[in-house]
Amino acid sequence: MDFMEFLKLANEETNRIIFDYLPKGHEVEELDLLYRMMRDYPSRPKKGLRAALCLLSAKALSGDYRRALVTASAIELFQSWVLIHDDIEDESELRRGSPTLHRLYNVPLALNAGDALHSKMWGLLLKNEDILGCEMAVRILEEFSKMVDRTAEGQHIELGWIAKNRWDLSEEDYFRMASLKSAYYTCTAPMRMGSMIGGMDSERLEQIDEMGRPLGIAFQIQDDVLNLIGGKKYGKEGKDDILEGKRTLILIRLLEVAKERDRIIELVSKPRRSKTREDVEYVFRKMVEYGAIDYARRVARRLYEEAIEKFDLVFEDVKDEEARECLRDLFRYLIERSW
Repeated sequence: MDFMEFLKLANEETNRIIFDYLPKGHEVEELDLLYRMMRDYPSRPKKGLRAALCLLSAKALSGDYRRALVTASAIELFQSWVLIHDDIEDESELRRGSPTLHRLYNVPLALNAGDALHSKMWGLLLKNEDILGCEMAVRILEEFSKMVDRTAEGQHIELGWIAKNRWDLSEEDYFRMASLKSAYYTCTAPMRMGSMIGGMDSERLEQIDEMGRPLGIAFQIQDDVLNLIGGKKYGKEGKDDILEGKRTLILIRLLEVAKERDRIIELVSKPRRSKTREDVEYVFRKMVEYGAIDYARRVARRLYEEAIEKFDLVFEDVKDEEARECLRDLFRYLIERSW
């Protein structure tokens, strides 16, 4: 089985757990709507990368991924409620090719649906007690708590930059934000939890942190690139990050080298609804002209290579060689994907 086949399998199995667990309907009209909203984002097309990282880590170490299925499914629920809230905070229009939940309904209803999914995530994790035993189930809960904390911290940094209209940012500032906001929950936490379930010792778990951080930042950089050039398959409004004024590595690099820095800052500082298509295209052209997108790709490749150097050390002693190779291939896919 190659990693794409495993991605498909992971999606099928985690979807089964998620939709068996989420409420399906209610005779009270308002609750029926809530349950439909809760099932919306989990129903949309997704890659399931985080779940696959968790499951492959467990499989490589123990030869069995099934004990990690509830944990991987809860990671996907985490992704869904975080995206609902993230879309509201960013005023996004599209998610996975369809209108965002707050555009389909309204902000208060979408916020509440996200809160309800958040609660369901913890409830699903409680099922681990029967699967993993009490001690391991509590350790997984602790890992989830850390993951939620770090994601919120990273999101707050990014939102704070926008609120204060900060442009005095460096590459290291971006790395710090991305390592908290997306790298930890995208790469580090799923692999830590899968490896814990697979029996990895605490010393090597710390090495996963050292490997997951550069890999996760590289993933986020690729996401930033795809936001600009990914096309319809990417599933969000084209060049959405420019509309939102996101402080991506691409934009930070552009502001470091562009002669038109003041003009670019003037345009990207406008509120989303005040930006014109011409404003967005001007900034994008400058990103291309000054090689900021290519620069970001080179940084992502360097970070990926840093992560892959640690891979063989972290996953040196495994029971399932095929799962380890699938995991290695998945690492490469994270920075080479087209959506």
